[in-house]
Amino acid sequence: MIKPIQRKQAVKKPFKFSIAQKIIFMIAIITLAFIAPQIAIILAIGLLPTFTVLLTDSKKTDKLLIVGCFNMTGIFVCMMDIFKQYSLTHSVSILSNVFNIIIMLGAAALGMIIYYELPNLFVMISKASVHRRLRNIDDKIEKLTTEWGSEIIQDK
Repeated sequence: MIKPIQRKQAVKKPFKFSIAQKIIFMIAIITLAFIAPQIAIILAIGLLPTFTVLLTDSKKTDKLLIVGCFNMTGIFVCMMDIFKQYSLTHSVSILSNVFNIIIMLGAAALGMIIYYELPNLFVMISKASVHRRLRNIDDKIEKLTTEWGSEIIQDK
């Protein structure tokens, strides 16, 4: 008896930063904190949902990407105010406004909702498409039975 050849499937390793990349990232964060503390304060508070996803679900990079991108869009709206008036007190006043916090964190929440509900939406759309196709096929069968007679088409 001949057995089929079983191929080893490549195991996808989770993405990890090397030591050099981690050091460069930390140097960039410290440099940003000294050069532009206004931006660093907004980013530190605004990116909390992204950091939370990074710490809790580090293996799900697609979840991190979706939540991070939506979170950055929410932060970008608030960052536009920083660029208009570039002062440390203005960045603190931006963070003290509840609506700005809702925009930043709500965008991340929208990313989480999209991450969890988009597959369900595609399933619902595909089911609706299948039902529509089945209804069209049933209509064609009904048309054929009226045209040719019911004795030609027999149910098994």
